[in-house]
Formats: sequence, structure tokens, C-alpha cells
Amino acid sequence: MVGEPVLMIEPVENDLSLANSVTEDSTLEKTEKQNDISQAEAPLDIWSQEYPDGGARTWLVVFGGTCITFSTFGYVNSWGVFQSYYTQNILKNSSPSNIAWIGSIQVSCFAVFWTMELIFVQYSLIFIPGLVSGHYFDRGYLRVPFLTASAVLIAATFLVGQCTEYWHFLLCQGFVTGISAGIVYGPTMAVIGHWFQKKRGIATGILATGSSVGGTLFPIVARNLIPRVGFPWTLRIIGFILICTLGCANLTVRRRLPPKHVPGGLFNPAAFKNAAYTIYCITGIVAFLGLYTVLTYIGVSATAAGLSSEFSFYLISIANAASLFGRITAGLITDKFGAVNVIVPFSAVAAIMTYVWPLARSNGAFVAVAIIYGFSSGAYVSSFLLPMFHLGDIADVGRRSGMAMTLTAIGALAGPPISGAIYSASGGYSAVGYYAGSMIFAAIALMLVTRHLVLRKVWGKF
Repeated sequence: MVGEPVLMIEPVENDLSLANSVTEDSTLEKTEKQNDISQAEAPLDIWSQEYPDGGARTWLVVFGGTCITFSTFGYVNSWGVFQSYYTQNILKNSSPSNIAWIGSIQVSCFAVFWTMELIFVQYSLIFIPGLVSGHYFDRGYLRVPFLTASAVLIAATFLVGQCTEYWHFLLCQGFVTGISAGIVYGPTMAVIGHWFQKKRGIATGILATGSSVGGTLFPIVARNLIPRVGFPWTLRIIGFILICTLGCANLTVRRRLPPKHVPGGLFNPAAFKNAAYTIYCITGIVAFLGLYTVLTYIGVSATAAGLSSEFSFYLISIANAASLFGRITAGLITDKFGAVNVIVPFSAVAAIMTYVWPLARSNGAFVAVAIIYGFSSGAYVSSFLLPMFHLGDIADVGRRSGMAMTLTAIGALAGPPISGAIYSASGGYSAVGYYAGSMIFAAIALMLVTRHLVLRKVWGKF
């Protein structure tokens, strides 16, 4: 059955010697011996075949992957509307000290930022499960963990509508949503790697648009439904949407290549002997220390600048919509120029806009920042795992990507709270912009180092 682990014994000669030691008078054991040999030979042939890079079945996998990013990152990125509602209604009496426990974040933030810490839990936890899900994907497990995590994510969404206390939201919308979304999302990039090689960039670019679409639509849906049908029914409607999208994903997402024996356990320290891989993992940590800052605080900064809260709310949707086009554009050109070569200039623009963001004072200025930043930052978010396919064996890409995602969670968890602490200390957003923009530029420098370590030259496709 697809999704279940296939017994891999290498090399084939060892299978024969092992089979010869089995008792000859057992018909069942003879059958098992023949099956083992055929299983050992078939994967070698399949792994050597060319990638489909197209066809109805292949693009159905991309469609399913897009549904995954819509249901995970798209849903998590809609936090802004929930933050506003909780602050003014359900959690208005919660103390900052209690909220600070979310995600074990021991950062003292200014009062205006405290409710945002729930999204830090979601942002970080959506990366962490990749370590487990990626490893088990390499071993052949996909369908059962994927289906189970999908069901848990949907159940958690329905339960959020029944939450009334701080710890209810911490458990359901923080930990359970974050972990289950991470398990669902974890193997997605590795699955794409099974079906695409020449068109891998455009495939991942399309896949990543789901996050932008979800991040655009979910806030608008919630913002308009809460006053009309109430908070509980709004979450139920979102839950029904997730049933549709995750149902499609479970029906269409499949691995193509069989499992292949990879030495090492859940976490493989030997992978860090590759200096390029190590530097690239550090790149992810540093990038996410600054990358989510503008998206997290652009709404509250616009309100602080005197703009209406109604206008400020739509800035997140504008940024996510612009990100959709950035992800598609990056996907179209990464196959030709290389992922890092595309990510670097796009990220440089995002860093510059992070510096410019605190200077915005008018509606037009904030819209311009949201559009340009959303477009440019989308390239990194959609393509940052693509280099993993070139930093080791394709058979180990799930675990390798999962390890990188888990380390990236450090930056996703710590970045916005550090920005909040800087705001508290400085009393303005200028220092926050300098910090976040500098982190993105530091990540760019590390990406260039990674490219040099891989290519052994200053310029080349990577």
C-alpha cells in the first residue's frame, strides 16, 4: 500500500545469501524470499528513472500540496484578525505575564505586543515537527501521519470556537494547531521532489501560493463573519473549509519513489559534516529572526501612526496577496538561475523595505511597503528549502529538510519577540526596522557563503 514502508535490504547479494539460510521446506518463507528480492531490485530501477516533470497525476500532487500550504501556513498567517478579537473581547483580562508562557517565551514585551505571542508558538511549532515527519517520510510513512494530523488540525479549529480561557487558546490554537499543521506541512516539499526535477522551482512556487491565498482569505472571512454569525460559528466555518482543502490533499498527495535505506536516526549529526548544509541551516535561523517582523507588526504600526484600524487590518491581506505573485515569479525563474541566485536579490529588496517600513506615515506609504515587502519576501518563503535537494542524497531529503526546518523554528520563535523587546526599549519602530533588516542582510551573506562552498566559485547556478 502506498504510504507504508517498503522493506529495503541492500545490496541484493546479501538478500540472496540471507534467503539461502532460510529453511527450504517452508513454502511461505520461499515466497517471502522472492518478494524481498523483487522489492530490493525494483526500487533501484525506480530511483534511476527520469522524473515525470508533468502529467495529470504529477500536477494533482502540486494541487494537493497547494491545499496543504493553504490549510497550514495560510491559516496560521491569519492570526492578526484573531489577535484583535481576543484583545478586545475574550482575553482582554489576561495578564501579560500569563501570555508570556505561550511557547515558553521568556521575553518581556510591551503591552501592545503580548497577544502576538500566540502566533509565535504557531510559527515555531509549524517548523519543529518537520524533524519527525521528514524522517518518517524517508522511511515510507506518509498517508497515516498525514491523515491523522489533518484530522487533529480540523478538530483543533472546531475546538477554538469553544475556548473561553487563556489556557484553552494556548492549547488548541497554539500547541495543537501548530504541531498538527507542522506534521501536515513537513513532507510537502519532499513529495514535490519525487515528481519534479527540471520544473521543481515552478512546482514549489505554485505550491507556496496556497499560503498567500490562505493568508489573504482567512482574515477577510473571519473579519466579516465574526460580527454576523459569532466567533464559535466562524471557527466552525473555517473548520469546514479545512475539511474540504485537507480532504483534497489527502486524496491527491502521494509519494512516487519507494523508501530507501538511509543510515542514521531521527536526527543525523553526520549531515552537519557538510559545511554548506550547516551554513545554510544557520541561514534559515538568521533569516527568520527578521523576516516575520514586518508582517507581524505592520498593522499595529499603522494604527500607531494614526491610521484607522479598519485600514490597518487589510495591510496583512495586501502583503499576503502580493506574496502570491512573488512566489510564482520566483518559482518561474529558479529552475533557470538557481534558488539561491533568485532568493538573494528578492531578500535584499525585502531587507531594504524593512528599513523603510518605520518611515511610513500615510495610507499610500503603508500600502507600498506591504506590496513590495510581500512580493519580495515571498521568494524566500517559497524557495528556501529547494537547495536541500542539492545538499545531499535525494533519498534523505525529507530528514535533511526536517532538520533544517526544526532549526529554523528558533528564528521564527525568537524573531518577533526580540523585535517587541527592541520596541519596548526604544519606544519606536525605527530600531526594530534596523534590527530586522540587518538580520535579513546577514542571512543573504550566509547564502552567498553556502553557494561558494557548493560551487567552489563566486558565481554559478545554485
